[in-house]
Amino acid sequence: MGLSAAAITSPSAAAAANTYDETVKSSRAPLQAVPRDRELVRFATLAANSHNTQPWIFSVRSNVIAIAPDFKRRCPAVDPDDHHLFVSLGCAAENLILAASTLGWHADAAVDGNRIVITLEEAPQSTSALAAAIPIRQCTRAAFDGRPAAPETLRRLEEACRESNVAAILMTERTAIAGVTDYVLEGNSAQMRDKAFMRELVSWIRFNEAEALATMDGLFSPASGNPSLPSWVARPLLKLFFTESGENKKYREELDSSAGVVVLAADRSDKSHWIAVGRACQRFGLQATALGLKYSFINQPVEVAALRQQFGASLGLGERHPDIVMRFGTGPDLPKSLRRPPELVIQS
Repeated sequence: MGLSAAAITSPSAAAAANTYDETVKSSRAPLQAVPRDRELVRFATLAANSHNTQPWIFSVRSNVIAIAPDFKRRCPAVDPDDHHLFVSLGCAAENLILAASTLGWHADAAVDGNRIVITLEEAPQSTSALAAAIPIRQCTRAAFDGRPAAPETLRRLEEACRESNVAAILMTERTAIAGVTDYVLEGNSAQMRDKAFMRELVSWIRFNEAEALATMDGLFSPASGNPSLPSWVARPLLKLFFTESGENKKYREELDSSAGVVVLAADRSDKSHWIAVGRACQRFGLQATALGLKYSFINQPVEVAALRQQFGASLGLGERHPDIVMRFGTGPDLPKSLRRPPELVIQS
């Protein structure tokens, strides 16, 4: 699918005629059969990704869609080895593969260097609860209600994580969750004392709808349960309200209210294995959504280098490094984050 230069507009121009809610509704509209490639990319971009940087570039030729990293959108402070970036690409690939099946295409994915190359072949249409959950899924950074998950729910969540060369550890015992909490708080404290981390994080925060609509990316404050404020008010106040003790209290409450925690770890630390983690990670989020659950990332123990190996050892992972940490439970709906339209992420 080629795109003319006239078809490529800025994010702010693309959203200028729409409110925030209208833009969310448009990006998360039901999947259509045509135009096939644009629709598949649109659904791929609804995947989870680090800081909502959307670090991907798509290219399309005939029945092949490739997903490549957009290194201009990497986060070197929080993700110096780029493992979150390649996990994000794996998440996008999983969405695309699931969406393709509902349109009557079998998608075969292969890792080629930095890229994921997805080849489409005609096949019978195949609907699934996971594919149906793609436009609904979101990361919910809020306290949950503390209810435990039923054994069948846990079985289906574990099943969703199954991926070659990826280990999944699911914890529901309060003592195990408390152990994860200790690492999350220690990691959060280290990050909030790290000036480079804080500069990078704040650069991706969108304090209000106008800021979010101008870029169509980033961490929208209300999507994290925070108020929408003019940036000239929010930025000076950030140091007063966004504190180490306050954030640690919030994370403790969020984990205490969660039904469980899941940790994903690849057998090896390389791009193809991180992409595999991403596919498992996205299926977990979609399965949780399909079951009526919420989830969010608590990746501090894997983002602070001094803690990552120690955290993995506490989980019995041996030489493997934990890559992704998520909590899950029953919780509220929050505003959904924005995604850039396909025209801005497809390379002609």
